[in-house]
Amino acid sequence: MRVIDLTDEHRGLFSICLEDWSAEAVEAGPGRACWVERYLGRGLRAKLAVDDAGTVGGMIQYLPIEQWPILGEGLYFIPCIWIPGRRQGHGDFRGQGVGQALLAAAEADARERGALGMAAWGVRFPVWMRASWYRKQGYRRADRQGIAVLMWKPFTSTARAPRWLPPGDCLPAPVPGKVNVVVFNAAWCTAGNLTATRAQRAAAAFGSRVAYQEIDTSERAAAVAWGQTDALYVDGKAVRTGPPPSYEKIRQAIARRVRRLPAEAAGGAPAA
Repeated sequence: MRVIDLTDEHRGLFSICLEDWSAEAVEAGPGRACWVERYLGRGLRAKLAVDDAGTVGGMIQYLPIEQWPILGEGLYFIPCIWIPGRRQGHGDFRGQGVGQALLAAAEADARERGALGMAAWGVRFPVWMRASWYRKQGYRRADRQGIAVLMWKPFTSTARAPRWLPPGDCLPAPVPGKVNVVVFNAAWCTAGNLTATRAQRAAAAFGSRVAYQEIDTSERAAAVAWGQTDALYVDGKAVRTGPPPSYEKIRQAIARRVRRLPAEAAGGAPAA
């Protein structure tokens, strides 16, 4: 496979994370496409891996760390590397060195642009975006927050390790007498947009008994102010969003809280 720069030809595909075959990508809506359009003007870069038939088999996106809610300076940050691994759509391109090729190309590009180093996030467990994979590519741990590990590779002796922002769990004031559903959505990830879309639909199914709020954390200042980027809460309790919870799981979480509402608040109607 060869690695190419993102062009207008592939921007639509890149904006839905190469999932043009997926009903879930359609369900997630245009949020990521809007984010891509905005951040391309702020230094967002992307590389694609393409085979001889023109099939895109992987992508990497990276941008100046100052544009991301992480403490760091002079580095580029990688929100994600994605290699399709399914029979549907573009096929399974895992195990062919695509990730390594994309990472090497991104690092070379960042060096040419004067970056002092590269940073990325991974998880401690053997799932998507493994921190251990980055370690094999010469990265080392800079910080850790729960299962999320901040990895980095300095290019110069003057580079300084990045740090996670202090975690926060700020929530808007709840609406009295209702079940409060709050979504934080940074819009950069199809998974986050999918969670937000499903939560909005699930909340709407209960009518006036539920107060739904979606907080846009796609801007760094908003993410810093709230202390988080992508999250879902039902009456102040966090709902795990990785992988994106199904519509039914979110609906059930809301229904359990609706059943606890006083009869006058619930309007005497049964839970959906």
